[in-house]
Amino acid sequence: MSELKYTEDHEWISLDGDIGTVGITDYAQEQLGDVVFVELPDVGKTLAKGEEAAVIESVKAAAEIYAPVDGEVTEVNAALNDDPSLVNTDAQGKGWFIKLRIGDTGATDGLMDDNAYAAFIDGLN
Repeated sequence: MSELKYTEDHEWISLDGDIGTVGITDYAQEQLGDVVFVELPDVGKTLAKGEEAAVIESVKAAAEIYAPVDGEVTEVNAALNDDPSLVNTDAQGKGWFIKLRIGDTGATDGLMDDNAYAAFIDGLN
């Protein structure tokens, strides 16, 4: 699995061949608070970069999760239906949302790496 890449909307993506696993960052889940519900897309749905991919509800707010790249949903994390708190306990691991088949794996090149994302977060505080 490759290094994580990040969007300014606090999504992360990790590529394994042409499959990208997508979730939200620790920073995002901390801002949301306790996650109580996650609405995931249907497998087979085609998403464009920036399009709403999922909805997350917490005790504080509801937020949209956006596709960081173009792709087709190949899998959703069904474990989130039973235990949405996985987003809080392991946001960048077991709390992933969707897997996308990506036509252009170079599409992640424009996203931030760990250092750039850390600097981005520092700029928000």
